[in-house]
Amino acid sequence: MASMETSELLEDSFGRIGTIVAAVLDGLEREKLNWRPGETGNSIAWLLWHLCRAQDEQVADVAGAASVWTAEGYAARFGFDLDPADTGYGHSHAQVSAVQLDSTELLREYHEAVLDRSLKFVRELDGAALDRIVDKRWNPPVTLGVRLVSIVDDCIQHGGQAAYVKGLPAVK
Repeated sequence: MASMETSELLEDSFGRIGTIVAAVLDGLEREKLNWRPGETGNSIAWLLWHLCRAQDEQVADVAGAASVWTAEGYAARFGFDLDPADTGYGHSHAQVSAVQLDSTELLREYHEAVLDRSLKFVRELDGAALDRIVDKRWNPPVTLGVRLVSIVDDCIQHGGQAAYVKGLPAVK
């Protein structure tokens, strides 16, 4: 039996994010997409947008590339009243409310573009590449392997939160 390659493990991990996001978006109505539990919780639209933005920016950074958000014009297409560099980290109530969508289509398209970029990046990696230092601001410095695990962890958590919100009965 052949052993699993680093790139295969990472491809499977990032692919699971895609499975979660697709399941949340499938059959989701606009009202539920933008609904905020308790009027202050994060909506599915915000959770999945933030998941995509964080993954996009972090993978772009370690890959030495521009984000899909800016390079492919998604910032303009979404048209949110937010700075194009914004990923949602530390958002206020008003900023979360600014993330409103008419349908799931654009969000699904953006997610698929981000996931595609991530998968292309990780497919080229070997075990030695994971030791590359990508952030010296921490002690110990953050390696590429640690950063990729962090990205997957954050995305799966936000995807799970979105799945939970989808299952809640919406109160109008």
